[in-house]
Amino acid sequence: MRYDLPERGWRKSSYSSGDAGECVEVQLTHDGLLAVGDSKDRGLGAFTFAPAAWSSFVGSVRRDRG
Repeated sequence: MRYDLPERGWRKSSYSSGDAGECVEVQLTHDGLLAVGDSKDRGLGAFTFAPAAWSSFVGSVRRDRG
């Protein structure tokens, strides 16, 4: 189970693809954390992050790609 979250609340990344591409999906938890998991293998569970930590991570990735 993924952090006791409902299956219907996950949002799939716009970068996810159906052919072995990146498969990330996210959902806010009941206590305000951001849960991040693999949409192709939901049995793996999910990591949780404070929203500020996730924003910092995403910002770093974007800067490194640019």
